[in-house]
Amino acid sequence: MRLSLVIATHNEEENMRDCILSCKNIADEIIAVDGSSTDKTVEIARKLGAKVVITDNHSMFHFNKQKAIDLATGDWILQLDADERVSPELAREIKQIIQMTNQEINIYQQNLPDKDLFERHQNLNVHSTLDPRPSTINAFYIPRLNYFLGKYLRYGGVYPDGVIRLFRRGKAHLPCKSVHELMEVDGKTGWLQNPLLHYDSPTFKRYLERNNRYVDHLTLNINSQMSKKNLLQKIIFAVNWILVKPIWWFLMTTFRHKGILDGWQGVVFSFFSALRFPRAYLRYMFKKIND
Repeated sequence: MRLSLVIATHNEEENMRDCILSCKNIADEIIAVDGSSTDKTVEIARKLGAKVVITDNHSMFHFNKQKAIDLATGDWILQLDADERVSPELAREIKQIIQMTNQEINIYQQNLPDKDLFERHQNLNVHSTLDPRPSTINAFYIPRLNYFLGKYLRYGGVYPDGVIRLFRRGKAHLPCKSVHELMEVDGKTGWLQNPLLHYDSPTFKRYLERNNRYVDHLTLNINSQMSKKNLLQKIIFAVNWILVKPIWWFLMTTFRHKGILDGWQGVVFSFFSALRFPRAYLRYMFKKIND
């Protein structure tokens, strides 16, 4: 079975090399769809053997991810972000799983050490199961370890952070309707045991950049909701977003989900995650005042 590695990129020269090298030994082809990077992303990718297609940098980044998926020719597709790394253990597992029959895959799923944890996490997500053969597993969630200020977070509701990254060609796609959408799968989904390493926030500056994009998304949602509310509803909404939601979120992730066990990084992550609610509301109010 052939495996295609597909990546959508934009100005990822700091990540591109390590991302590709982490799985170069298991990929039969490497495809990068680049959103007109102005740094050395394309040069690095080509030097490492990737076929690079340059296109526009869409605000809906999933367009370029899906374009990369469509260009793949392998029997299986591994879709990664540039800040993700495949560990040696995960690489061996991927190489093993794509050679299995569906019956062997089902047996493998029943014996996963973290099966119960993964199933609880998957119940929080929604994905399509359109294949009429209920035993056919066509895609896999991979647990992610998120790297935050020098540490991989394992508590606070952050792990396993399952993402569908490995799937049979033609059996999964991105609808390209929302930045937070899930991969839609034609068939059942399974899990891999070994985690994908996600270097999303190695520095606080990088974390704030990503967090700001999420706050912008929340601000747009607030704007669409507030137009339908009366004055009393708007006051209740404001109190909820400025006080209730951030306090509830911080306490839940820090104590109920044991984020405190990740040390000071876990507490800081919970705190700034909670701050996204008042930040989004205040950003909405500032925009309304200046309009």
